[in-house]
Amino acid sequence: MKFGFIMFPSKDAIRPGDFGRLLEDRGYHSLFYPDHTHIPAHTPERYDVAGLAEEFKIGMDPFVALGAAAEATTTLQLGTAVVLVPERDPIVTAKQVASVDVLSEGRMNFGIGPGWINQEMRNHGVDPDDRWEVMRERTEAMREIWTKDVATYHGKFVNFDAITSWPKPVQRPYPPILVAGNGPNVARRVVAYGDEWIPMVRPTVLQDIVTFKREVRKPGSDQPIPVTLFGGMPEDVAAYERAGIDRVLFWTRPLPYDAAVEMTADIAALLGARLKGE
Repeated sequence: MKFGFIMFPSKDAIRPGDFGRLLEDRGYHSLFYPDHTHIPAHTPERYDVAGLAEEFKIGMDPFVALGAAAEATTTLQLGTAVVLVPERDPIVTAKQVASVDVLSEGRMNFGIGPGWINQEMRNHGVDPDDRWEVMRERTEAMREIWTKDVATYHGKFVNFDAITSWPKPVQRPYPPILVAGNGPNVARRVVAYGDEWIPMVRPTVLQDIVTFKREVRKPGSDQPIPVTLFGGMPEDVAAYERAGIDRVLFWTRPLPYDAAVEMTADIAALLGARLKGE
């Protein structure tokens, strides 16, 4: 099992390059950054953001932060956890993902999700009821852009004809796509247009992962699909191992440099030999 971190990049937190070097030097596997283009001031539908943690509102763009981390590291896996695809243009996002993959020489992991704040989606012109279908079409369109010199896509929500977009990703055919979600349809979505599953910690998530690893396969393959757990706790890693989880991402609040040094050292001490894969 591999270990990494999720942290909102903010102006007062440890800088992405410094955080990446710190994690790489300590033997961690991954650094992922979250995504919110904005947080609506008022959310009359579904979710009240009044008590939302401040970092959701002040986080920097994840692709900019990942570019900085890519330049400062050589082996650390980088990724998004997760990009809210219905809120991002697929042509622009395809170039951003490919650019980070090039800068990192093939270390980009593209975690995707539909979003969960209705007004945030509406501000991007997306009806929340359409978010899963929009995410599927935009992801399929990005795969066409990454794999074709001249790409075309025609769907209900995404339409373009004969475009060229470079650079292409270093990873072939493209960086792994990690599909988020904890609902009953997530396995179908992972199989349809993803490469891995990235569920969040929930009361039943470990049993769900056991079932997923046992039953879900890509067409023509007998290999289990990798699972990255979003928001795991260091003290629970033995249970994660038993569930067959491939990677755990610990979610930490934005920390300044000295606090990040202390936090990563404390967790490394708790993980012990597991951090080295022993």
